Amino acid sequence: MSYSIKEIAKIMGITPSTLRYYDSEGLLPNVKKVNGRRVFEDKDFKWLRVLNCMKNINMPIKKIKEYVKLAQKGDATLQERYNLILQQKESIQKQINELNTCLKEFEFKEWYYKTAIEAGTEKVVENISSISPTLEIDKIPKNYKKEGK
Repeated sequence: MSYSIKEIAKIMGITPSTLRYYDSEGLLPNVKKVNGRRVFEDKDFKWLRVLNCMKNINMPIKKIKEYVKLAQKGDATLQERYNLILQQKESIQKQINELNTCLKEFEFKEWYYKTAIEAGTEKVVENISSISPTLEIDKIPKNYKKEGK
């Protein structure tokens, strides 16, 4: 089946201008053009998903172009593509770890403010989190009981 740039953009959840940018940067080497218009086919989804992932992890355009060039060379570049993917996987894992740290911090803040709102004052929780200055993630006390319960 064939898709216009507008249709494929909608399906992929990206803008047509993103696809035009990919094309202008040489990232869509196998997309056909008919009468000057890009025509996408089912087989293009696999490639577009990879490009979208690369974009979503903030992979530098230079690295994406490198991957595209290597992919076009075929089997002779399997090891190089594998190495590039491993590097990016490591970068993704680092981002995940950083986001998990932020999530824990925000979960603490959620608990902190919810507890303070219920008590009508921060005084019930501020001593718990300000015992000593640290760069460690604040933790919700496991045995914390609200006053009056």
